Amino acid sequence: MSDGAAPLVSRVFRRAGRGLLDLLLPPLCLTCDRPVAAPGQFCATCFQSVTFITAPFCVRCGAPFVYAALAGGDGLCAHCRHQPPAFSRARAAFRYDAMARRLILPFKHGDRTDLAQPLARFMARAGKMLLEDADLLVPVPLHRTRLLSRRYNQAALLAGALARLAGRKMLPDALRRVRATPMLGDLSAAERAETMAGVIAVRPGRAGRIAGRRILLIDDVLTTGATTNACARALLAAGARDVDVLALARVPATWAPSRAL
Repeated sequence: MSDGAAPLVSRVFRRAGRGLLDLLLPPLCLTCDRPVAAPGQFCATCFQSVTFITAPFCVRCGAPFVYAALAGGDGLCAHCRHQPPAFSRARAAFRYDAMARRLILPFKHGDRTDLAQPLARFMARAGKMLLEDADLLVPVPLHRTRLLSRRYNQAALLAGALARLAGRKMLPDALRRVRATPMLGDLSAAERAETMAGVIAVRPGRAGRIAGRRILLIDDVLTTGATTNACARALLAAGARDVDVLALARVPATWAPSRAL
């Protein structure tokens, strides 16, 4: 077999294998049991319920605006204008609503780790510019007690999938939580910030790989920014050149769920 024919034969076998797998295990919608054309897709009904975050949104924190006029001339939301976050830019794929919860809760709490790859594709589209600028991807860390109970860090799974999609390097253990914190869902923005103060630190021995780099921090849900701000401050203190944030979903600034993730 010639060198030119080998890749062709390999592609044929891969396509045949995918076809057989689809026949035995037909691909289903990400949020329901309806069949779809290819893995990692929504059915038509669910797709209509997904709220993708598109312009207009705050150029700093990525919070969606109801109207473009609310951005003002600088493109910033009122919060970022008066109290800028520690990170430079944040973007997210979805608005955090009922449909986003149908995606995220099984992934985060239901052992649906297989969702990391398809969900990362949506994040890659939303954060294309951030990924292009990033030198290193870093996931938001879990405290070891929560990691033991959950068995995986969903942010690290998303970061790994994004690193493969974008051809970027990832440092999964760059950050650590120095102490456990309570769930932040019932706390106000000020209480969240106070709770997260001093909680995140750069892991010993990792500062050398962070210094001078543009870091892209990866998380599943961006709410008030208390956790991402704590992570960004720790990274900047370790010498990071810049820190951006890419999340799967974003809670709009004018709305807070009864129990944030």
